[in-house]
Amino acid sequence: GAILVVSGADGPMPQTKEHILLAQQVGVPAIVVFLNKIDQVDDEELLELVEIEVRETLSLYDFPGDSIKIISGSALLAVEALTKNPQIQRGEDQWVDLIYELMDIVDEAIPLPQRNIDKDFLMAIEDVVSITGRGTVVTGHVERGKVKLGDTVEIIGFKNTQETTITGLEMFQKTLEESVAGDNAGILLRGVQKNEIQRGMVLAKPGSITPHLRFKGQVYILKKSEGGRHTSFFPGY
Repeated sequence: GAILVVSGADGPMPQTKEHILLAQQVGVPAIVVFLNKIDQVDDEELLELVEIEVRETLSLYDFPGDSIKIISGSALLAVEALTKNPQIQRGEDQWVDLIYELMDIVDEAIPLPQRNIDKDFLMAIEDVVSITGRGTVVTGHVERGKVKLGDTVEIIGFKNTQETTITGLEMFQKTLEESVAGDNAGILLRGVQKNEIQRGMVLAKPGSITPHLRFKGQVYILKKSEGGRHTSFFPGY
């Protein structure tokens, strides 16, 4: 699911439609709307017009605009209240309460994703860091499967495939024994130098996938009305 943030002062912008279209294209199942910056809006009718426009825009892209939940608030004022008092509780600040309300609706309207832990382990590498005294750590989102300390994995992509052993697992500065699909993990690899790995490679269960230099893909080109190109492009663009 997704939270669509729209300025209550400005209404939907061209990029708002792009984000909704992208959500439709990738199959986002549910959306909740947060109308932000309402502290800058004095006219209640203006907010109602913005809400109507948001619902109509969502309906254009096959989302149930009439029934989607919309919460109005101010992220800035909520952050300011939390900065002044990090221990603030629900019921002590109207702007913080609206964020709580937003998250309540997210819990209600957006189903928990099913973690695909039964398939072979796969994680796309998003970043690589070298930690003095420990070794090379790769970070990324575990797409499927699970992995444990001591498991052997393959590093695949761009260069020759190589095997390595996992010697450490972390998530949000907490040490793990196992990482599963859906986790954003940091994985410490044995005997691998930082310059041997780059963003875009993947970690995978040995023998489960192979690299390819050619593949077939499908793309959607944004129309001019959707904020995309209005002139042709050619091979090599």
